[in-house]
Amino acid sequence: MKNLTELKGNWNETKGKLKQKFAMLTDSDMLLVEGKQDEMLGRLQVKLGKTKEEMHKIISEL
Repeated sequence: MKNLTELKGNWNETKGKLKQKFAMLTDSDMLLVEGKQDEMLGRLQVKLGKTKEEMHKIISEL
């Protein structure tokens, strides 16, 4: 997965791409709060039915 700095720097773009790929995602699902990245990824995992590794792969491929 992209490192945290890259992810935070490009989060609006990444968030838009994830929402295009998975229409059921909402802005509150994708809320990136300082120190809570794992919590956000956990919400995405549950909502999309993906493993942590699958989520890292999906995000890194965007």
